[in-house]
Amino acid sequence: MSKVRVAGFGVSLDGFSAGIEQSLADPLGKRGTEIFQWFFHTKTFCSMHGQDGGTIDLDDEFAHRAMDNFGAFILGRNMFGPVRGPWPDDSWKGWWGENPPYHAPTFVLTHYQREPLVMDGGTTFYFVTGGIDEALSLAKKAAGGKDVKIGGGVSTVRQYLNAGLIDSLHIASVPVLLGLGEPLFEGLDLTALGFSVTDRRASEHATHLMLERV
Repeated sequence: MSKVRVAGFGVSLDGFSAGIEQSLADPLGKRGTEIFQWFFHTKTFCSMHGQDGGTIDLDDEFAHRAMDNFGAFILGRNMFGPVRGPWPDDSWKGWWGENPPYHAPTFVLTHYQREPLVMDGGTTFYFVTGGIDEALSLAKKAAGGKDVKIGGGVSTVRQYLNAGLIDSLHIASVPVLLGLGEPLFEGLDLTALGFSVTDRRASEHATHLMLERV
C-alpha cells in the first residue's frame, strides 16, 4: 500500500533541521550542512551526484531507503530555491543542476503560478498553488502506487505532520548543537498524532530513528 513518508531528515540535538538565513551560499541555512554529515559520505549520496566511491555502511543503508520506492515528491518553495515572491522569470531551476536527484514528478508548494519545468533524468517540477492537500492528491496520482516523499523543508514537513497526513518518519539525529535554526517538532505532539518509535540504530554519525503512525 502506498505511504506518505518523510525519510533521511536530519535533526540536531537541539531540535533544528535547518540553519538560519538560507541563501545561495547556504542552501540549508548557516551551519545547516552539519545536520547532514551522516549522508554526504555515503555511496548513495555519491551516486546521486554522478560520483564514484562513498561508504557502504549503516548510514548508506538508511540513505538508500530514503530515496527508494518513491513515485513522487513534494517540496516547499524554500526547498526548491531562495527566490521569494512572484517568479521573476523561469531562470531558477532548483539547486541541483540540469539533472535533479528526484527522477520522478516533483510538486513544489507555492503561492505563485508557474509552468511545469521538465528536467533531465525524469524529474518534472510542477508548481502547486492550492496548498498541501492539492499537492498530495496530485502526487498520489502521479506516484503510480509507489510512496510519496515529503522532501522538505521544515515548514512543509510540519504542515503535513500537523494535518495527520504522514505515515512514517525517518529521523537522523546527529550529535550537533546548532543553537539557532528551524525547529522540526516545536509545538507538535507526535504521540497524539499517533506516532511511536519502531526502530532505532546508531552509527558513528547519527542515530537513525523510525517513527510509524499506527
